[in-house]
Amino acid sequence: MTLAPALRDAAFRWIADDPDPATRLELQTVVARAMGGDAAAADEVADRMAGPLTFGTAGLRGPVRAGPNGMNRAVVVRTTAGLAAWLKAHGHVGTVFVGRDARHGSEDFAAAAAGVLAGAGFTVRVLPRPLPTPVLAFLVKRHGAVAGVQITASHNPPADNGYKLYLAGGGQIVPPEDREIEAAIRGVPAAVSVPLSDDHLPVSDAEVDEYLERVASLPRGVHRDLRVALTPMHGVGGATAVDALRRAGFTDVRVVREQAVPDPEFPTVAFPNPEEPGAADRLLALAAAEDADLAIALDPDADRCALGVRERDGSWRMLRGDETGVLLGSLVLSTVESPDPLVATTIVSSSLLKSIARAHGARYAETLTGFKWLVRAGDGLVFAYEEALGNCVDPAHVNDKDGISAAVVACDLAAGLKASGRTLLDALDQLAVDHGLHLTDQVSLRFTDLSRIGALMARLRAAPPAGFAFEDLLPGADVVRLTGEGVRVVVRPSGTEPKLKAYLEVVEPVSDDLPAARARARDRLAALRAQVSELLAD
Repeated sequence: MTLAPALRDAAFRWIADDPDPATRLELQTVVARAMGGDAAAADEVADRMAGPLTFGTAGLRGPVRAGPNGMNRAVVVRTTAGLAAWLKAHGHVGTVFVGRDARHGSEDFAAAAAGVLAGAGFTVRVLPRPLPTPVLAFLVKRHGAVAGVQITASHNPPADNGYKLYLAGGGQIVPPEDREIEAAIRGVPAAVSVPLSDDHLPVSDAEVDEYLERVASLPRGVHRDLRVALTPMHGVGGATAVDALRRAGFTDVRVVREQAVPDPEFPTVAFPNPEEPGAADRLLALAAAEDADLAIALDPDADRCALGVRERDGSWRMLRGDETGVLLGSLVLSTVESPDPLVATTIVSSSLLKSIARAHGARYAETLTGFKWLVRAGDGLVFAYEEALGNCVDPAHVNDKDGISAAVVACDLAAGLKASGRTLLDALDQLAVDHGLHLTDQVSLRFTDLSRIGALMARLRAAPPAGFAFEDLLPGADVVRLTGEGVRVVVRPSGTEPKLKAYLEVVEPVSDDLPAARARARDRLAALRAQVSELLAD
């Protein structure tokens, strides 16, 4: 394509309004190439100007680059100015916490956000160094702040960064707040003219310790004999996790050396997400070499926690998010002191938690995907999880998923089981005997052309497969659910990545022969996976 005059003029206006000389030059260079007839550069200008970024499942996410369709200082300044205007318009004046991970641009973006909020008259507290997202969520709730901003792209690819927003109470924003804030951002003047101030204060180490001490208090068991292999996956959770585990009494922790220090390039993993095939290979190798009892992988901002276990043949594997979720949920329900506890998971997670809750006399809720919905599941919430490795084991103090506290509670569970000669796999087997064998899987398709995701969803709605009960969850969510006897499939676009995901579950009754039931369930799940893969073939 050639560079249309309107697009050229829009790019020039953005350049003039950008307060960062580096990104001004970056966009100028691309525009100059486009004006010289470079078709690829013209396409790139169109993509960069296709913004603005909008709030998705977990805030803003985008590549670190110049232009409204990227993460850069101008976007952060305008976003934060819109947030400040919205807070004031709703009478929310007070303290805002600002934190960051260690990705490219995070330090600069956090400073920009703090400067805008201070310039708008808020009391701004800045975390002292790159720290896990749950630390910020804890501080917002603990200190009654009106908002919190965490600069992070969590487990996105290295080129990305993001802007996660918490409001009073420490929960992420939900509609209509997200659309209202986006409207406020559209009303912000040029980023270069937004007032800034350096009148903000650092969060003290003592305040960070409040989080660590709370997490260390979560174990209810008395056993601490446990060897742990751990990786922060080049993210910011390593030192915090080791400190939290040490304070809780778990001192035998071996960290994957190559992934221990924050590195925005994430050099040893294709995608820094414990869910991705191969991402935890170094962790599992360390666990095997060190004869560990439990392996723990955190995602780069440490709000997600994945567990690895030794199989009975001596090999190691990572548990699925549903397996971890039901193990932690069962432990919480067996130790909770709440008189009327509520547990929650999402519509795409395993249905096993529902049966476990019933057995404990607890209430159960399902929500749309995303912890912004889970933490609003209802009063009395004591535990929530989503299959994408998110667990909230202490909602009274962190109103979001928290990989650090989940890791500590998982160690409590594993140590107690070890003391009785059992493992996490034994605990999963017992849950299967008690509640039926629930096996889950996922078909995940990644796209570069996002329009293909919409086309596939439209085709599925227009011609649902025979043999299933069909349920369309629009307009509340872009989700399709298919159910049959002991079978469930949920299909939805990812809210954080360019993927279409299908979540599969089969439920197989267990009489007195668990291996036979597992074999039947695996065969059924494999057949279901093949059927769904064919259904979604583009």
